[in-house]
Amino acid sequence: VDKPPVRRVAIFGGTHGNELSGVFLVKHWQENGAEIQRTGMEVKPFLTNPRAVKMCTRYIDCDLNRVFDPDNLGRTEVEDIPYEVRRAQEINHIFGPKGSDDAYDLIFDLHNTTSNMGGTLILENSRDDFTIQMFHYIKNTLAPEHCPVLLIEHPSLKYATTRSVAKHPVGKYDK
Repeated sequence: VDKPPVRRVAIFGGTHGNELSGVFLVKHWQENGAEIQRTGMEVKPFLTNPRAVKMCTRYIDCDLNRVFDPDNLGRTEVEDIPYEVRRAQEINHIFGPKGSDDAYDLIFDLHNTTSNMGGTLILENSRDDFTIQMFHYIKNTLAPEHCPVLLIEHPSLKYATTRSVAKHPVGKYDK
């Protein structure tokens, strides 16, 4: 199948404000993005939850990585909606809209974990040929050590993660 090339990529850090690896990388790349830029491609490092990062806490009102569903993204902006829902709407406006042809091609969402799983790539769709091939390349060429892929696909579940705004969502977890 002929598909358009990947032209717009976002790298998210700070979806959870206490997961600092992605925060440090995004801030580094915002100051000096030469190492992530490629000819013919826009690569945008983005701090997803700056208030939680500032407080070094997982979130302010609710988990940002769970509110990218149609109900929350479509909520009327009123003063009493949770901070992360408002932030999800902003992120969807910048990098989406989710499910549209205008959405970013790829969002790489960087996380940390305290579980003993090492560096792990997260796949949400086993039929996403582009992402599968990219994971194959990362595992065989770029990963310095064992790098498992966790498939979290469920036939009746639509993911409400930050990365789900993109056409090709990718999660990366590090110990």
